[in-house]
Amino acid sequence: MRLTRTLAVVAAIALFASPAIAAAQEPVKSFDQLNTRLKPGDTIWVTDAQGREVKGRIRDLGPSALTLDRGGMETILADAVRLIAEGKPRPIARGALWGLGVGAASGLAMGIAVVADCNEGDECNAAIPLLAAFLGGVGAGTGALIGALMPGRKTVVYRAPGSAGPSQARLSIAPVITPRAKGVAVSFAF
Repeated sequence: MRLTRTLAVVAAIALFASPAIAAAQEPVKSFDQLNTRLKPGDTIWVTDAQGREVKGRIRDLGPSALTLDRGGMETILADAVRLIAEGKPRPIARGALWGLGVGAASGLAMGIAVVADCNEGDECNAAIPLLAAFLGGVGAGTGALIGALMPGRKTVVYRAPGSAGPSQARLSIAPVITPRAKGVAVSFAF
């Protein structure tokens, strides 16, 4: 009895603690390669050289400019672009599947715990699939709702050559002069 409860708890913890695997793609190196990652109709965020960000749907994508639909058409030249990120919506179906799995596993674990404490035989064994199905359905609905409410993620698809990315190192050197000490403060960040 205790062994089945322990196994059920360990299985539930393992299911909750398993990380999601995500594959990252490097941004394209040249503006004229954008057509390998983007197509007309995609929603993107464009950051210009001054750091301003605009969101729009790609209407036209060329080797030296792109046209965005932002309620009106706007053409942006490649020289003015520092960064382009693509918006990926969070799939509701994935949330529903995760919820179904978590709910069904919880129902299975609870059903096993109920059967372990029950002496009625077949009537108790019916609790396992019923709890798994019920909690699986509740979990699927909850997972779909969470998936719909959570914002999608942005993926950088283009970074202009020479623009600072998040993985570049920075070195800072500053003089330090006080009445008691003179020297140099050096900081390195990456």
